[in-house]
Amino acid sequence: MKQTPSEPLGQQLVKSLSNVCFGFFVVAVLVFTVIAVTYQPTDPWLEPARSISEVLNSVESATFKPDESVLRTGEDFAVSPSVLSFQVPAISESVVEGVEHNVSLETAENGCDWQERSINCSDPGVLAAIVKFNLKQFSDLNFYAYQTPVRGLNEDECDVAWRFRAANEKSWRKYRDYRRYSLTLDESCTYKISKVGAWHSGKNGKPFRIRRGPFGGYLIPRDRRTGKEGSVKNLTVLDELEVIEDNLPVSPSETAFRNNKYLYYSAGGDRCKGMSHFLWSFLCALGEAQYLNRTFVVDLSYCLSGSNNPGHGDEDDKDFRLYFDFAHLKEEASVIEEKQFRYEWRRSVARRQPVSVMEVKDFKITPMQLRKANITIIKRSFDAPEPDNYWYRVCEGETEKVVQRPWNLLWKSKRLMDIVNGICGKLEWDFDAVHVVRGEKAKNKELWPSLDSDTSPKALLDKLTDKIEQQRSVYIATNEVEPGYFDRLKERY
Repeated sequence: MKQTPSEPLGQQLVKSLSNVCFGFFVVAVLVFTVIAVTYQPTDPWLEPARSISEVLNSVESATFKPDESVLRTGEDFAVSPSVLSFQVPAISESVVEGVEHNVSLETAENGCDWQERSINCSDPGVLAAIVKFNLKQFSDLNFYAYQTPVRGLNEDECDVAWRFRAANEKSWRKYRDYRRYSLTLDESCTYKISKVGAWHSGKNGKPFRIRRGPFGGYLIPRDRRTGKEGSVKNLTVLDELEVIEDNLPVSPSETAFRNNKYLYYSAGGDRCKGMSHFLWSFLCALGEAQYLNRTFVVDLSYCLSGSNNPGHGDEDDKDFRLYFDFAHLKEEASVIEEKQFRYEWRRSVARRQPVSVMEVKDFKITPMQLRKANITIIKRSFDAPEPDNYWYRVCEGETEKVVQRPWNLLWKSKRLMDIVNGICGKLEWDFDAVHVVRGEKAKNKELWPSLDSDTSPKALLDKLTDKIEQQRSVYIATNEVEPGYFDRLKERY
């Protein structure tokens, strides 16, 4: 019998190796395909510090670049359960049903003469009807408290104020609206809402405002017969003052100042940069202060960058509290305002009892190296040319793994959010929003050759026709400064 000659060992090894390599290639292609299909870019603010620094310093020649016009702050991230644990729950339909049941029992006991009965705004049935109406009409809001309704302009009208928060907002803050309701009474003596006024239409239900501090903000209910504070009775929860506590903290005593420890960031190239750049640097400094267990010195004089101020250039000497929630910051962190700090510092020198100071001129000196420094004031100076004079450089390298940016400490200002809620309220919380970036980008044909034509009114109308129903209210957030530029959209919306 003739034997088949066996293949040489070398050829067998080559074949086996080629099969293994081909198998690895197939597996690699499958893995790459799965990643390409399922991958979603992460939030750039959650990237390592080096990645953010590269974005802030990069100059790219591309049509699409990172959009910094939407600013995310602490309340845009998930709030910890410990913060939510003490929050008052929102008013639910079951609560309203319980009140309606009690009202119906009282009506059955006292009888109902609906033709002779007038609209009594203090009747619990009126408030129950308003609350029930709001839960259905404004389903995107959570309601937390109502003031007892008061008489409106006519006999069938009642004005009422309430506190609310958007259902998707993660902060604990609440806002206020007051509206005018027209009511009718049916044969069972049940109140029905026949008409509701616009945002802030219930003028008689509006608490009086007392201006105090840099911007005011005290909302104090008053008795409309006597005009005295605090004499309004039967408030459900609105018997507390509506206060924006962002006045400056009380200046420390001389002894307290000497016994405390401070971190002071002086100057730097971050001034008048975009808000995203400012946040990245400010939170780095605040994070270092927390790591060192020191009070952070906050400069409330803020420079609004022209990049965040369409139609205008940089505007210096704005107030930090207009844009960020200083009340929340000083409640959650140890901070002192810069002018107060410098006053106390100068006073200690004038009395020939100067406090100890360490000046740090190189951002490469890490917070870990400063942790054991028994010095009253650590002053970081940023005198180098850009980008080495940016505050966020302190948090790069090995420091990134040690110092965490405390995003939970910096929220958007309540005043800013009051403006947002005012716009939403005037649109009855039922609208579609479109973000259109134009401004200087639309004029720069080299970097954004198609942006001008892609965001023209005709192009927008074509794009939105299949996405937004006709006659819907549309809010356009844009940096376009030409008045009436988007008027063509009024043909459909």
